[in-house]
Amino acid sequence: MPRLSGKRCVVTGAARGIGAAIARAFVAEGAEVVLTDRDGQTGPATAAALGMPFRLLDVAAEEDWAALARSCPEIDVLVNNAGITGFEAGFVPHDPEKAALADWRAVMAVNLDGCFLGCRYAIGAMKRRGTGSIINISSRSGQVGMPGAAAYAASKAGMRNHTKTVALYCAEKGWQIRCNSIHPGAILTPMWEPLLGEGPEREARMAAFVADTPLHRFGDPSEVAALAVLLASDEATYITGAELTIDGGLLAGTAARP
Repeated sequence: MPRLSGKRCVVTGAARGIGAAIARAFVAEGAEVVLTDRDGQTGPATAAALGMPFRLLDVAAEEDWAALARSCPEIDVLVNNAGITGFEAGFVPHDPEKAALADWRAVMAVNLDGCFLGCRYAIGAMKRRGTGSIINISSRSGQVGMPGAAAYAASKAGMRNHTKTVALYCAEKGWQIRCNSIHPGAILTPMWEPLLGEGPEREARMAAFVADTPLHRFGDPSEVAALAVLLASDEATYITGAELTIDGGLLAGTAARP
């Protein structure tokens, strides 16, 4: 039997990248998936390819979550995946000295406020039955400092901590609602394309970005999706408040190459 058979799941930021890979993996495991994104062009196409519904959702907008709660009042799984780096429109300073407050707040609004609102929605949608799984896609950057991406690192660290708070809160209430975080390292998604570029230098740039990674390669979105399937499934009913790192061994230290 498929591992997620009969489960209704909501995935944010599902138009492409890790979110799309998670939605695809959930569907393959028998789940009914509602794909959400603020991208009203790519999102519907991704959902249509999977034969699943799409909802327009800006995770930083409370009214959008309220509308989702009305259309999907009960769910089994929520994946808080939507996020931004702050560099989507080009390079702007994001270091602790020169970052503009508006740029800092823009990243926090999507990454951290979006996680807060998503968890709040999920609790309301799951507590009637008292079971469910909330999966927050944080980052390796939420476990270490990032001088050039201060807002991104701080927002992902906030997601990491809020995950544990939600897990404890649900346990205190006596609900079997689990909340866990996944911390990807360098995963090859469209988010990396502005940095990698095209042409003969692309492979060299890719190698440079993962030079310090013990496995010396980018991760694939499907590898993150595999962890999400586990956490969404009934195989993980004793896992809550945990953080799962998927970074090719980067946080483990250094590896000597033969």
